Amino acid sequence: MNSNSNKSRRKFLKKSIVIPSIFIVPRHVLGGTGYTSPSDKLNIAGIGVRKWGMGSGNLSQCESENIVALCDVDYKSSIPTFNKYPKAKVYKDFRIMLENQTDIDAVVVATPDHNHAVITMMAMKMGKHVYCQKPLTHTVYEARVITEAARKYKVQTQMGNQGRSSDEIRKLKEWVDDGAIGPVRELYAWTDRPIGGNAWDTFAVKAKSEEKPPIPDGLDWDLWLGPAKYRDYHPDYHPLTWRAWIDFGTGSMGDMGCHILDPAFYALELGAPSEIQATSTHYIPEIESQTYPSASIVRMKFPKRGNHPELKLTWSDGRIQPPVPDEFANGEKFTLSGAMLIGDNGKITHDSHGASGVKIIPEEKMLEYNQPKPYIPRVNTSHEKDWIRACKDGSPASSSFEYGGPLTEMALIGMIAIRCKNEKLLWDSKNLRFTNNEKANSLLHKEYRKGWSL
Repeated sequence: MNSNSNKSRRKFLKKSIVIPSIFIVPRHVLGGTGYTSPSDKLNIAGIGVRKWGMGSGNLSQCESENIVALCDVDYKSSIPTFNKYPKAKVYKDFRIMLENQTDIDAVVVATPDHNHAVITMMAMKMGKHVYCQKPLTHTVYEARVITEAARKYKVQTQMGNQGRSSDEIRKLKEWVDDGAIGPVRELYAWTDRPIGGNAWDTFAVKAKSEEKPPIPDGLDWDLWLGPAKYRDYHPDYHPLTWRAWIDFGTGSMGDMGCHILDPAFYALELGAPSEIQATSTHYIPEIESQTYPSASIVRMKFPKRGNHPELKLTWSDGRIQPPVPDEFANGEKFTLSGAMLIGDNGKITHDSHGASGVKIIPEEKMLEYNQPKPYIPRVNTSHEKDWIRACKDGSPASSSFEYGGPLTEMALIGMIAIRCKNEKLLWDSKNLRFTNNEKANSLLHKEYRKGWSL
């Protein structure tokens, strides 16, 4: 395919988003060979594709399309993925890939959190559709800017909170809309993350030691750091433990909030909180400025929203769970991660991703409930394939950045409250600022390393 036809192909794919009712367009309608039907295959690039990572799993759901490029800063760890797609060109630097390979229509971003925004923004500015893992960004400011950019560049997007495409999340909303438990005024959500006993303190003690292990062969450490301020390599940052570190991850609420809070965010139309306050504990207090806590509790208040009354949310992690409700059968326990909606006339519980295991408690009330006829369209495919469909027919995917951006903001605001432990924060979402705390405002974004920008 020559460069002119590549440009025409990408031009049409971008234009196709304004034709929401069309999925397959016959070529003769488009005026000959200069255009490509949106039913034809996309050329997809993967960024962050190491073995056992989310990126390789995301790509496996995109194999109906053309996987044309693969990018990872850790070459050796990514060899299995490279071998799986032998026709794809291989890169270490996403910037070189996007600048040089002009046939790319869409990208899958599955790097550590601190690199999400800079990669996603560059791709969108170049007219590429983007699937980005959750949380969408590393900072609240980035989430707002990326959401606005998706509108500006008119690309199709999807955040990788796969439960958003589930039947159960739609069922939960239908129950809430039906008044199954009456007006919901309180919400508990919890996770067992971080997993691993006192792992957070172990990572920190090792990484702040004077030991300087050699950078593994094949790893470009400078590219892995991306916009984060420079620090020497240590295996307790990469490959799996970066989530513990403020410079790279978003802690337990940033990690799991986009899954666990997603059902209530959708069903209760939560939007942004007005008040936030948190408490937390570290295994070693002197490293609080570098790492997220081993356990925390975040309390949020949401104002009245349409038909929904004011709501109080209590989030807990580090294996802290809410009080066991009277409606549980003798010996029944909460799952390791999940949520409980408390209404005037009952309670609903669900597990982690996308309201899996959703049920009214006690069991007798669930059995008595006459469920409403489903009215919210189901996705009926994988989360990734829903994004591919959006790229072709122009109708937004289930967790487009228009939805995923505000959900990410809510979770990351909670992480700011954790870093401002015990201080009540008043949030002005419209103006993207806390009205009563300048320290909290300073945490809305971060300083990028020289050479990096949105």
